[in-house]
Amino acid sequence: MNTKELLTEHRVWIRDQLDKSVNFWLKHGMDPVNGGVYTCLDREGKVYSTDKSVWMQGRCAWTFAALCATYGVKEEWLAASKSCLDFLEKYCINRAAGNRMYFTVTADGKPLRQRRYCFSEGFYAIANAEYYGVTGDKTCLERARAAYDLIWQLNQGLIQDPTGLGPKTIPETRSGRGLANPMIYLNITSVLRRVDKDQEQEAIYNERAAKCVEEIFKYHFKPELGCTLENVGPNGEFRGEVTEGRIVNPGHDIECSWFLMEDANRTGNKEQFDTARKIFDLAINAGWDKEYGGLLYFIDCLGNPPESYEHDMKLWWPHNEIMIASMMLYRDTGCEEYLEWFNKTLDYCKTYFADDAFGEWYGYLRRDGKPTMPAAKGSTFKGPFHLPRMLMMVDTMIGQILDRA
Repeated sequence: MNTKELLTEHRVWIRDQLDKSVNFWLKHGMDPVNGGVYTCLDREGKVYSTDKSVWMQGRCAWTFAALCATYGVKEEWLAASKSCLDFLEKYCINRAAGNRMYFTVTADGKPLRQRRYCFSEGFYAIANAEYYGVTGDKTCLERARAAYDLIWQLNQGLIQDPTGLGPKTIPETRSGRGLANPMIYLNITSVLRRVDKDQEQEAIYNERAAKCVEEIFKYHFKPELGCTLENVGPNGEFRGEVTEGRIVNPGHDIECSWFLMEDANRTGNKEQFDTARKIFDLAINAGWDKEYGGLLYFIDCLGNPPESYEHDMKLWWPHNEIMIASMMLYRDTGCEEYLEWFNKTLDYCKTYFADDAFGEWYGYLRRDGKPTMPAAKGSTFKGPFHLPRMLMMVDTMIGQILDRA
């Protein structure tokens, strides 16, 4: 089978999986009573917890708006996106704490938990931005910009966190930087820039994207250690004496690599693209399980025991990120090595993650590829986001490759 035939075959499977994923969440996840989405679903789609993840309200709203942007508006998709946006607006914002957002709420929207991290606000921002891009609703654009600015002020230390939660560790003892902040903000910036054509905003997006790239390369990318670190000191110091300082999340690094490549393609910065490519190469070669296949969840950069009990599990989302990044690299470099990584990961996902009996993918596998039992299709952290995002992006990229073949 030649490459064109192989990619065409892959694309059929990718589109089938997208259809199964979207229909699974529309059928089982949407809450017709309170609005929003339930994401704690078992293998068959039964709700096993009615508490709602605020991350997932934003991610789901983004996903269904992105489906409309990619394939054309379907009323069912647009309604699902709006249901989550309305739920977010009504229940998930702590108005008394500077519009910081909750982390979890009850089925009917009563607040349960607040976290110091800004990811709820980030997913709220991309959801509103994507919905604006599809509908032209300027209220959503204003909400997206406001959340985007709030995250920047918090991450850059320009304002005190109005929740009063403070940093995770006692700053007098230890402070530092986390990779998640600049990499996720870079992706948020990409989404907002794509739909927001205001020239003043464009300058802001460009400036902040460049700052995010600088932070990732300056502080977290450690070629001398052969990895990209999750946690470093304030000036990028390697903290090899503690487990937190040695932790590598290969899936996170691979996700970061395609965020960086996407931005490099926008600016035409070959050096940035090549460094992002190196991040991918290091992460996948260090993280791929040579015995059982699949990507390990955490590794220690010095080969010590990782602290997290789940370090050798296989989760759905890192494999989604491999498929995006490897296809992007193959599209942009033509290097067969990356098509091989894509093929290997797709085969693994076909074998272990995809569930053709009930649709969607298992979220959590043991190291040997067997689902944790009872098997879950969703959780507080897994909903309609990573998988449909990957399937949409890979479908689009394969189309681009086939069009020029």
